[in-house]
Amino acid sequence: MAVSAFTEPFSAVDDPRIDRSKRHELVDILFLCVAATIAGCDGPTEIVDFARQKTSWFRKFIRLKNGAPSHDTIGRVLSLIKPDQFQLAFLDWVASFANHCDDQGRPRFVPIDGKTLRGSRGAQHREHPLHLVSAWATEQGLTLGQVAVDSKSNEITAIPKLLEMLELCGAIVTIDAMGCQKEIAKKIVNSGGDYVLAVKGNQGALCAALESFFLERHEQDDFPQHGCRRHKTTERSRGRLEERYCTIAPVPDSMKSVRRAWKNLRSIGQVVTMTERGDRQTSEVRYYISSREPKVKEFAAAVRNHWSIESMHWVLDVVFREDASRIRNGDAAENFGFLRKFVISLLKQDTSQGA
Repeated sequence: MAVSAFTEPFSAVDDPRIDRSKRHELVDILFLCVAATIAGCDGPTEIVDFARQKTSWFRKFIRLKNGAPSHDTIGRVLSLIKPDQFQLAFLDWVASFANHCDDQGRPRFVPIDGKTLRGSRGAQHREHPLHLVSAWATEQGLTLGQVAVDSKSNEITAIPKLLEMLELCGAIVTIDAMGCQKEIAKKIVNSGGDYVLAVKGNQGALCAALESFFLERHEQDDFPQHGCRRHKTTERSRGRLEERYCTIAPVPDSMKSVRRAWKNLRSIGQVVTMTERGDRQTSEVRYYISSREPKVKEFAAAVRNHWSIESMHWVLDVVFREDASRIRNGDAAENFGFLRKFVISLLKQDTSQGA
């Protein structure tokens, strides 16, 4: 990796420190944070310990003219730099070497989902733990951006801000029920994208209409007559058997008012999931609306790609111990949250066959 490829995008990040008191270059500190996080460090203290152990290695890439900075310096810098500049620098850096090509003309899925940083509770001027709403490019394993809010209920206001950060032309944006809002659907379409939105009780009338339509189809077994397309997938993993029955249909005439209310609404979907683990069996039914034409395999892939975000959350909690992190001052929790996501992105770009 050419060092200039790292320093160039990060040179645009404003250094919040007073010039006369600076003993360490900002780019040195940020490089330390990235490398140490890849190595499993989860806070300023561990980053400093790692930097001191590997000083000679780090000096192959950065100056470190005054040695490793203190953990107070790292914590202060990460709490003061602007999150939007920090994100943009990472986006530019990863874009310089990530493979954005889509194989075989497949659609580009962009799931949007939120995660709470439970350890951030108790920060000054923050009543609730920080909640990060993030967008991912699942095929490439890249995080595309995040917006921080003070509670999960504020996702509705965060999602439009996040959408403004993204290039959505040709993308299929998937969002869970919290983001199933008319204005959000409109914003996605106006930005050149399409949507697949989960529908639950927060859209009571819409959810009831979808439930009634698909229940009638199951009772009368007349799926073809209503243009329904169906697809079944089976997945075995860690002692669990999961079968998904996906059905998608054009918006029926009985839902004309719904079609007028939602920008470019073209199809409605249902996913029935049957899960078997040992002697225990469970089932779940979910409903969706979409601006895409009713293509059932594409619909199934969109839903499955959205659920795959849960594996990212698992990595953040289990590998990077995000929920246990006590980082909370200033913007440090948001910046470290984004740093962890980008380390995941970096690792997913590595195709080497190391031991």
